[in-house]
Amino acid sequence: MASKQTSLTADYTSPDSQHTFNYPLPTNTHVEATKDVTEFLVKLRQSTIQMQKDVNAFLTQKMDEDKAKDSAQNGKVDEDKEENMYGEEADDED
Repeated sequence: MASKQTSLTADYTSPDSQHTFNYPLPTNTHVEATKDVTEFLVKLRQSTIQMQKDVNAFLTQKMDEDKAKDSAQNGKVDEDKEENMYGEEADDED
């Protein structure tokens, strides 16, 4: 029996684009050894962190594209529209 590829996946869809984020995970579906469980959880955690970074970078790029388009059309960025679409900008507390 062929093993099925396991992955962590997120899909972004908007009216004018779509993007899939996909991160392969270990394929052992019959995990019995603690070592195998630990390996899977470590890889899942790493993939989740990377996905979060990639999604944030992608959405930031989309926001910048929207700002540029609005600015080109209106001569300025509509701050109220931006806040409604993306939320209020939060200060980094790290």
